[in-house]
This record gives sequence, structure tokens and C-alpha cells, in this order.
Amino acid sequence: MPVTKEDILKVLSQVKDPDLGKDIVALGFVKDVNVCDGIASFTIELTTPACPVKDQMKDQAYHLVMALPGIKTVNINMTAQVRASHSEQKDQLIPQVKNVIPVASGKGGVGKSTVSANLAIALSKLGAKVGLMDADVYGPSIPILMGAVEPPKIAPNGKMIPPVCHGVKIISMAFFVPKNEAVIWRGPMLSKMVDQFLGAVDWGELDYLVVDLPPGTGDIQLSLCQRIPLTGAVIVSTPQDLAFQVAEKAILMFNKLRTPVLGLVENMSGFECRHCGGREEIFGSGGARRYGLANQIPFLGEIPLATNIRETSDGGRPIVEAFPDSPSAKAFFKVAENLAAQISVENLQAASPDRPEPKEISQPSECEVKIVWKDGHESIYSAFDLRASCSCASCVDEVTGKKRLDESKIDKNVRPLAIEPVGRYAIHFQWSDGHRSGIYTFEHLRNLGGVNQVPGS
Repeated sequence: MPVTKEDILKVLSQVKDPDLGKDIVALGFVKDVNVCDGIASFTIELTTPACPVKDQMKDQAYHLVMALPGIKTVNINMTAQVRASHSEQKDQLIPQVKNVIPVASGKGGVGKSTVSANLAIALSKLGAKVGLMDADVYGPSIPILMGAVEPPKIAPNGKMIPPVCHGVKIISMAFFVPKNEAVIWRGPMLSKMVDQFLGAVDWGELDYLVVDLPPGTGDIQLSLCQRIPLTGAVIVSTPQDLAFQVAEKAILMFNKLRTPVLGLVENMSGFECRHCGGREEIFGSGGARRYGLANQIPFLGEIPLATNIRETSDGGRPIVEAFPDSPSAKAFFKVAENLAAQISVENLQAASPDRPEPKEISQPSECEVKIVWKDGHESIYSAFDLRASCSCASCVDEVTGKKRLDESKIDKNVRPLAIEPVGRYAIHFQWSDGHRSGIYTFEHLRNLGGVNQVPGS
């Protein structure tokens, strides 16, 4: 009996996207399936050209279909269509930009701009349409890093046409301020600059707009979060634990502004001598990984402290452009792939019609938490039950799933001292017993149920 389209779809349902957690058929990735005279052909359309597992999925799909009786040849066309972030806020400033990703840090000197530039070029080289907005008004460095000399041109409609460097469209305050002058602006001018760099620039169609933010938590960060819907932020820090105490302030800022943190990048993570090959942990190591694990934030990767990164940045050809096969460039490409995967996960979850989302969070008493969900469902949880259900790494073993927390040691009168949103997907509780690393996703809270629920929800 000849192989049918349905037979092919059935075996392809065994191929799962490990980041999105579903098979490629259920995700709608498989298109244009044809089979004739033993030749099977189909398209797998991913959510990003920077998918880190696209080769593995293609290889698995090929062997599964080839194993069907009567199949002689399998032709697979791998494509990608980046999905736009979903938000209730309709944006008119940049309607053709699918995803806006601010890159932030708690303090200066951690290499945030270098990371931004290399990530933008890496995403472009992987096949995406990318823009890079330098929002660091007081210390704009993107034109130097990208080797941009010519300023933007003005189109007939009055919009600025951003110069393109290494395949990336860029805009920066450095194009408009003489080298021997400094920008001294207050909040309203900074907010106006953000509006200009968004709405007055002809970005065209972009899959990703990377925004290099100034360090800290100031007016520009606030203006950006309030003016446009952001897909999620990337936090850059050096490895030491002390640095992450500062970086945490940027994370808390994005949480309060309901912007998801897509992941952490550990920059200057170890120095390798190009003469002897020895490695020195100048700033320590593993701070980002440890912080991400403790706070349930994805770890996107680590970038070494390397002379060639500095040299190529100073020369206006970032390492991923100048030496794409070098270990340093490969580290940036890996971070870019992991970032693209997290963006796809965030967009898929945000687009799910079944995704629970709170409308109102309150405390009927010190030891109770009440959530009114957007679908009208109401849940009231005892503080003790919430504390006992924490799933952070210190309370639950991530490998075995076994509970580490001894409930008998929890104070019966434990109460939340602070209840804070974490982007658009979770709630962070600070407890009276000192525990503060638990992130409770909306799905987890909804599944916990609570008491006194509204019937019929």
C-alpha cells in the first residue's frame, strides 16, 4: 500500500521541538507535504532561522520518513518565519518590527554594547532581519563598534533611513552629537529621543530590533517599556556574584514593568592566553548560571574575555563578522541561537488562548493571597500552601524532581512580605521566613487551585 500524506505526518509527529515542548506537526511547522513514486517532499517552517536544533530536527525527520516502506528519496525544505510578540498594546511607532529585545545591565563596564552588536550581527548572519538601536545617550558606542561612518539619510517622507553595517540597520545618538560635546538631558528629552528613534526611523520589516540600553535603571528604560510592547530583555553581567547583585536591579525593574527577562549573558567569563592556552578566571566564573538557576531565569551562555573581541570591536568589525569561526565568535552565535529560542518560547506561550493570566492580585488577610484571573476564575491560597509549593532549585531537585523542602520546618504563620510580577508569566514572592528565590508561573498557580473558587470556571 503506497505511503500517504497522513503516514508522513504521523511519523513526523515524533519530531519534537525541545524548546517549545511540542511536536512539529502540532506546532504547524510541517507544510506542503507531497509524496509520489517513492519521493516524499515537505517543508519544515521554524519560528526562527536561528533555531539551535534545526539540523537535528531535519536529520530526525529525514530518517523517520525514509524508514517508511516504499520511500526512496526525502526532500526537506527548511525555512523560518519569525513570529511577532503578542501584546494587548497596539504599537503604531514600529508596526513592521516583530520583536523588540532590550539588552541591559545593572552597571557600566560589563561589555553590554559589545554583546548587543555581536548578537545583532549573529542573528543577521543566521538569516534574520535585524536592527540595532543605540539608546545609550550618554555613552553611545554602537557606530564605533559597527564601523559606521555615514549618518542616516532623510527620506522624502521625513523619516531617517538608518545606515546598514554588516547586514544590520543601526541608529545612534552618536550620529547627531559632535565628538567634543556631551549630551546633558533630563527625562522629557530622553523620552522624546526614544520616540524619535522608534517612530522617526524607517526600520522597515524586522524580525528583531536589538536595543542597547544605558546601564542602570533610568528614564530611558522606563520610556522604552512604556512606549512599545517589548518581547523580553537580555541581562548582561560579568561572572562574579557581586556583579549580579547589581544586575539584579535591572531584572527587578523589568519585572515591575511586566517585561519578561529572556535570559542572562555572562560576559568576560574567563581569559584564555593565546600564547600558552592557560585559562584565568579573572572575574570568577559561573555567576550567571548560578543566579539563573536559583531564580528560574534562562542562562543564554558565556562570552570569554578575549583580546580578539576587543581588537575587532575597536576596529569596527565585531568578532562574529571579522572571525566567525573563532571560539569567541562561536560563543556569541550560541548565545544568539539560545536567545532566538527563548523569544520563540515566549511568543508561543503568550499567543496561547489557554494561558492563564491574573487580572488582580490581593491579600484578604496577612496569611492569604487572592487571584482574580482574566477569565473570571477566583482563587484564594493560604500562604503556607504557597510557600510549601515553591518549585525553585533550593526547594525541588531539578534533576530528580524530588522535593527538598521539609514542610514541617515551615512557619505555620508564614506570610508574603512582597508580591511582585515577573514579566508576563509569573509572580515572585518574598516570604517572612527569608525565602525569596521562588518564581511561581501563572500555570503553576492556576494548577494549585486554591480554595473558595468561583464555580463553573
